[in-house]
Amino acid sequence: MPSLDVNDTTLHYEDEGSGPALLLLHGWGTSGRAWDAQVPDFARDHRVVTVDWRGCGRSARPRRGNTTAQVVADLVALIDALRLDRPVVVGSSIGGTFATELGLLRPDLTAGVIPVGAPGYWPSTRPQDQADLLARLRRDRAGTVTAWVPGWFAPGTAPALMERTVRQILDSGVHIDEHQAAARAYDPRPALPGLRVPVHYVHGELDAAIPLEVARTCAALTPGAGLTVIAGAGHMPHQELPSRFNAVLRSALATTTAAA
Repeated sequence: MPSLDVNDTTLHYEDEGSGPALLLLHGWGTSGRAWDAQVPDFARDHRVVTVDWRGCGRSARPRRGNTTAQVVADLVALIDALRLDRPVVVGSSIGGTFATELGLLRPDLTAGVIPVGAPGYWPSTRPQDQADLLARLRRDRAGTVTAWVPGWFAPGTAPALMERTVRQILDSGVHIDEHQAAARAYDPRPALPGLRVPVHYVHGELDAAIPLEVARTCAALTPGAGLTVIAGAGHMPHQELPSRFNAVLRSALATTTAAA
C-alpha cells in the first residue's frame, strides 16, 4: 500500500498511468476511492494520482493539522515527493477548496484547477447552520451523517452509493470536523481575481448542498474561468453520472491545458 510521510503524518496515495499529471482530491470525510469511476479511464493517457488527505480513508488520523493551510502544505509535499510535473488538480467539494488554495499559493506547481461542487463562500453565509451541524456531529455522529449524506446526491442515485459514502465518512477521524468549523469564516471571493492558473468550475445542476449560483459567482470572479453545469447531477457528479462527468472532465482538461 503506497504511503508517504509528510508534515508529521502519513498519507495514502495511488499512482497509475503515464502522461500529463492529474491530482484528484476527494471531499470531506471520504477517500481517493471516490474517484474509482475516473481512474481507469484517465490512467489510459494520464498519470493519475489520488490521495487520502489527512484524517481520511487509509491515511493517518492526526489530532492536529486538520486545516486547509495544512492540507495544502501536504499537497505541496506530495507533488514534490512524487515529482508530479505541474498536475491539473481536480477537487470534489472541499477538495475544490484545497485545489483553489493550492493554485493561489503555488501557481508554479499547478497547470490548472477544476473545482467540482466546491463550497466556495456558501458555508460562511450560514454560520449558524454550520454550528448546528457541528453540534449534531458531536451528539450523534452516525445518525447525523446517515441523515445528511443522501441529500448530497441527485434523486434516483443508487442507495448503495450513498451507503458507501456514509461508511467512508464514519470511518474517518473526528478531527476533520475542524474543516466544518473553519468553513464558517472561509470566503475565497476576495482572492479569486488573483488566481493565475487556468480554472474550470464543474457543478451539478441539482446540487442541493452547494447552490449552482456559488459556482457561477466564483467563475465570474476568476480570470478566464470556465463553468460546466452537469444536467441531472447533484453534489457528487463524478459518482452519480460517471460517464457524463468523465466527458466533461476531458473537455475541461483540454481547456485548462490550452490556457496554461
